[in-house]
Amino acid sequence: MDHGERLTARRAFRKEGLLSIVVGVSGGIAAYKACAAVRLFKEAGHRVTVVATRAALDLVGAVTWEALSGRRVYTDVCEDAADVAHVRLAREADAIVVVPATANTLAKIRAGIADNMLTSVVSAATCPVFVAPAMHTEMWFNPATQENVAVLRERGVRFIGPASGRLTGADSGVGRLSEPGDVVAAVLSAMRESGGPRDLLGLTFAVSAGGTREPIDPVRYLGNRSTGRFGTAITRLAAERGAKAILVESNVASDVLREAGDAEIRHAPSALELRDAMQAASLEADVLVMAAAVADFRPAKVSPTKQKKTGESFLPIELVENPDVLAGLAAARRPGQTIVGFAAETGDERCSVEDYGREKALRKGADLTVVNGVGEGIGFGDVDSRIVVLDSKGDVVARAEGSKEELARVIVDAVVRLRS
Repeated sequence: MDHGERLTARRAFRKEGLLSIVVGVSGGIAAYKACAAVRLFKEAGHRVTVVATRAALDLVGAVTWEALSGRRVYTDVCEDAADVAHVRLAREADAIVVVPATANTLAKIRAGIADNMLTSVVSAATCPVFVAPAMHTEMWFNPATQENVAVLRERGVRFIGPASGRLTGADSGVGRLSEPGDVVAAVLSAMRESGGPRDLLGLTFAVSAGGTREPIDPVRYLGNRSTGRFGTAITRLAAERGAKAILVESNVASDVLREAGDAEIRHAPSALELRDAMQAASLEADVLVMAAAVADFRPAKVSPTKQKKTGESFLPIELVENPDVLAGLAAARRPGQTIVGFAAETGDERCSVEDYGREKALRKGADLTVVNGVGEGIGFGDVDSRIVVLDSKGDVVARAEGSKEELARVIVDAVVRLRS
C-alpha cells in the first residue's frame, strides 16, 4: 500500500470511529494468546498491525500473525528503512497494545531502550500505550520489575493485569496473562472514554490562524489566501488531547471556526492586532503556534473614504513594513515555552520550498518550523498539503503529506516529542 492509499484508509477508519491499533508481541510463552486478541480487534472492525520481537516469532510464526491481521508483520527496525517504519507506525497508531509484555520488554520500555522494532515503535509513540504483563510470579514481584511498573504507570502507560492462575508448567500464581477478551475490552473501553490520547493535560496552546487584512480604505484591503483551516485543526486537536486551547483568528470564515472545537476564540483582523493578541496569549501559553499568514506590509495611511478611480494607470499606495510577529515571540519566549512557526513557501530557480523554509527557521528562532508549499491548488483551503517540520537548527524532524487534520497530528506529536 502506497502513501496515498494509507492516507485514504486512515481517513475512512477514523470517519467510521474505528481505530488503528498496533499489537506488540514480546517473547513470552503467552504469545499464542495474543492471536485471540488480534482476532477480536479485527472482528470489532479495527485495523491491526502486529509488531513482534524475534523471540515472539520463535513461539508464533509471522504467517500466523499476517493471516490473523491481514497485514504484514514488522520485526526489524531496518525493514522499510527509507519509510522509517517504526516512526510511521507510531504516528499512525491510535493505540499500542503490548500483549504479552515480558519483564524484559517492560524494563526496556521504562529505560527507553529501542533495540528492536517493538520498543522502537513504543519509544516513538504519543498515542495511549497499554501493556498486558505475563511472567512467573517471582519475576512479577521482583523489586526491579515492580519499580519499572510504578515508573511506567506514572508516565501514563496503562496496565491490564496480570491475572492470577495457572502459569507455565505446574506453577500457579500472579503473573498470568489476562484473558484476550478482557485485554481487548479494556483497551476499547479506555479509548471510548478518552476519545484518544490526553498527553497535553495541564498545557495551554495559543494558535493563530487565517490571514491578516491590512485596510486601504473602508472597502479595500491587502490580504492573502489563507483560510485558517490548518490553525483550527491544530487548535481542535490540542483541545481534544487535554490542552487549554486559545485560537487567535484573522478573518476566518464562521464555518471553519466551528471546526476549532473547545477553544477560546480571540479576534485579530490585522497584523498589528494579531501581534498584540499573540503577545497577550503568550503570557499564559506553554505552546505558541503561529499558523496565521501575516501580511509583511501595510498601507502607511488608511483613507477614511473609499478611493475613487482617477483615470491613472494605478493608484499609488505607500507601504510600511509590519513587525515580524513570530520572531518577536521567539525572542521574548520564557523558559519552558515552545514556539512553532509556519513558513508557507514557493520554490524558484534559486531555492526549493524546503531551503527557503530552512532559511526562515534559522533566521526567526522558533523551536519548530512547519514548511509547506503553497500555490494554485495546493496549501490553501480544504486540500491536502505536504509539510516538512524543522527544528531550530534547520534539521528535519518530520515529513508528512495529507489532510490538514492528519498533518495537525504530526505537528502536535512533534511538539510533544520536543517538550518531552
